[in-house]
Amino acid sequence: MNVQAQGQGLSLASDLLTGTEWNAAQVRELFRLTADVKAYPDRYKSALAGHFLAMIFEKPSLRTRVTFEVGMASLGGTAIFLDHAEAHLGERESVPDVGRSLSRWVHGIVARVFSQEALETLAAYATVPVVNALSDVYHPCQALCDFFTIEEKFGSASGLKMAYVGDGNNVCHSLMVAGARVGAHVRIATPAGYEPDAKIVAAARRDAAATRGTIELFRAPEEAVSGAQAVYTDVWASMGQESETAARAAIFAPYQVNAKLMSQAASDALFLHCLPAHRGSEVTDEVMESPRSIVFDEAENRLHVQKAILLTLLS
Repeated sequence: MNVQAQGQGLSLASDLLTGTEWNAAQVRELFRLTADVKAYPDRYKSALAGHFLAMIFEKPSLRTRVTFEVGMASLGGTAIFLDHAEAHLGERESVPDVGRSLSRWVHGIVARVFSQEALETLAAYATVPVVNALSDVYHPCQALCDFFTIEEKFGSASGLKMAYVGDGNNVCHSLMVAGARVGAHVRIATPAGYEPDAKIVAAARRDAAATRGTIELFRAPEEAVSGAQAVYTDVWASMGQESETAARAAIFAPYQVNAKLMSQAASDALFLHCLPAHRGSEVTDEVMESPRSIVFDEAENRLHVQKAILLTLLS
C-alpha cells in the first residue's frame, strides 16, 4: 500500500476485481492520490522502480493497454504484455497455474478477460495483486476514471445526477458501484431484457444509502436524462456479442444519445463515453464533437487513475 493511503489509516484489499473492494473513504483517497499524480508526475517517477507488471489481455485494447504500459513506465517500473487473444486463460495452461507462476516473477497482474470467473480464480491463486482491466461483468478502472473526471469538472460527484443510457453491461455495473461510493444519483435507462444484473443493482443501492446516493432504473431514456448533469453511453454490442450487432441496433435505436436527448439534460450537462465509440449508433458525431463532450479527458485520466491504482496496490 502506498504511503498516502497508510497515512489515512486505510486498509485496502490486495486486488481490484469488482470495485466493491474499496469503500467510499478509500475511493476518496484514490482520487486524492490521482490528482497529486496528475499534477506532480515527477514526484512518482521512481515510485515503482524495480517492479514488474504482467498484463494478460484476451481482448483488443487501445486505452487500457497504452495507459497501463505508459503508467507503469512513468512510475519507474516495467510492464510485460501477454497476448492471450488466441489461447484464452485456462486453455493452454490452467488459470491457477498461471497465477502461481506469474506470482514468482512479477509484482502485480493486470487482466483484461472475457470471464469474471477466470479473473477471480486467477486472483485466488496469485500471491500478488490482480487488477481487473475489464471482464464480462465489471470494468472498475473505467468507472473510477469516469467519476474522477466528473469531480474535476464539477468539484464533486456527491449529489450529482448521472444518466447512463444503453446496455446494462459491465460499464453500467461499474458506474453503479463507483457512483454509490461517491454519493452520486445514477440513473440507468435500458431496453426491456437488457437491464443491469439485479444483484449488482441491489448491492449498489445498499452502498449508496451510506453516501446519500441513489440507483434508479428507467425504461425511457428521456426520463433518465431529465435534469442530469452527466450523460453516459457505451456501445450497444460489447466484445463477444458481435453476432447480435444487427438485432441490438434495432432494439437500441431509441437510446441513441443525440442533440435531442441531450436537450433534456441540465444546461451544464457533460457527455461521457468509455470509447471506442460507434458514431452514428449509440452517439452522434454532433454530440461527440460538441463542447459538452469530455470523452478525451476521460481517456487521458485513465492514465492517472491507473497510476494511482498501481501505486496503491504495488508499493
